[in-house]
Amino acid sequence: MKKSIKNTVAFLLFACITITSAAQNKDKTYDAELARKLGADDYGMKSYVFVILKTGANLIADKKVLDSLFAGHMNNMTILSNEGKLVVAGPFQKNPDNYRGLFILNTADTTEARKMVSTDPAVKAGVLEAILYRWYGSAALPVYLETHSKIEKSLIK
Repeated sequence: MKKSIKNTVAFLLFACITITSAAQNKDKTYDAELARKLGADDYGMKSYVFVILKTGANLIADKKVLDSLFAGHMNNMTILSNEGKLVVAGPFQKNPDNYRGLFILNTADTTEARKMVSTDPAVKAGVLEAILYRWYGSAALPVYLETHSKIEKSLIK
């Protein structure tokens, strides 16, 4: 008797999940023009380059020099973002791997991504090291920045 109840519950859960999934797909509105504009494949995805920034080998003690390099780092991110090349960026909290932050660059080409990252003064100076990976994610990432600018009360400095 217990096995029969478990099978019935499992079947009902499966049926609910299947019906919910089908209903979600039925109501979905596909925008072919937007998909084309964003470079989306049939799954709404595309390739990017995911960059992990970690502490580099050059440990600069001079605070003025470091401040200047990181001001340039922030400025460079703004430039890349305004050009549509940088779609996600943010720092990590302290961690044992010395990972400092991440970028998601709007290219599938690691050579092109390396060129973008090399424009960063902190990377050029060896204060930060960039580790690059090809990454597959939602093609909608570039448009989230439009929303972010509407909720950003002040700029990060």
